[in-house]
Amino acid sequence: MNLYIALAVAAGLSFLIAFLLGFVIIPWLRKLKFGQTILDIGPVWHKSKQGTPNMGGFMFIISTIISVICVLLTDYLLGGNLFAGDGIMPNQHKVKLVGGMLLAIGFGLIGFADDYIKVVKKRNLGLTVIQKTVAQMAVIFAYLAGLYFNGLTFMKIPFVGAVDLKWFFWFFGFCVIYGAVNAVNFTDGIDGLCASVTSITAIAFCIAALMSKFLGISVMAAALAGGCLGYLIWNYYPSKVIMGDTGSMFLGGMVVALAYAIDCPLILVLFGIIYVIEALSDVIQIGYFKVTHGKRIFKMAPIHHHFEMSGWKERKIVTVFSLVNIVGCLVGLALYWYGVAA
Repeated sequence: MNLYIALAVAAGLSFLIAFLLGFVIIPWLRKLKFGQTILDIGPVWHKSKQGTPNMGGFMFIISTIISVICVLLTDYLLGGNLFAGDGIMPNQHKVKLVGGMLLAIGFGLIGFADDYIKVVKKRNLGLTVIQKTVAQMAVIFAYLAGLYFNGLTFMKIPFVGAVDLKWFFWFFGFCVIYGAVNAVNFTDGIDGLCASVTSITAIAFCIAALMSKFLGISVMAAALAGGCLGYLIWNYYPSKVIMGDTGSMFLGGMVVALAYAIDCPLILVLFGIIYVIEALSDVIQIGYFKVTHGKRIFKMAPIHHHFEMSGWKERKIVTVFSLVNIVGCLVGLALYWYGVAA
């Protein structure tokens, strides 16, 4: 199968499936009364979103998985090599692709457990911090073990080259994956924000994967972008469905998997600059609050809530944050092209 046709089919099919699933999943969630509970600590105007169907992340989770499988299977039956990548290290390419999908699904399942407890068991906080952390660490360990036993302990640093992390691979991996997945989760706070930012990030990863001839990875990124855009039709302000932790944690797992798949996890700092800003705003707010015994830098954290409480409309926040992420992706792609792929 022609590569560009494969990318177009992956993105288009994922978009269509995610969009069409909205007609099925949203009424089903309403029927089951799987509605979002708005906490009192949030902006008061968010109370109008009380009861909005939760767990809408299933729309892009299903669409991404189906699209990747359909495109790669069709290509294989036609004698293509998208699943094996560029053919130089096909087994490692397969491990990155399959392992990455399993990583994202694993995080999605943790998110689902959290949402289920909140919605069905009526416990607003869902999983405890310890329960969620232990589950996340188990998924991270399984993913890193898959990379480790296949010789994928190195990463490429722009203008430096491939560096074997050796024992530091484990410490670095746990910190980066745990931090990144939860940073994506922080970004899911207003209508359309997380899906918009992630679709841009996925497109950047698709281009980066093409630069390094990681063909199957580019298909996975294209499918993710299409799924997010299809879901966004239902989630854009005013949203008819919320992705929940089911969706945001799956997205976190996917962007991390894509960063590792192109051998440059550090590039996520630029490709996901909004995730970084959101997470840092929360860390800074908490740290400053403790040091000053009650004072705050932001009106509310993560930072998208600060702008909300400063009078910005949700659509303006999504537009501005998306533009910032586009700039980060463009800088990241230039850095990747000249410092890694060239």
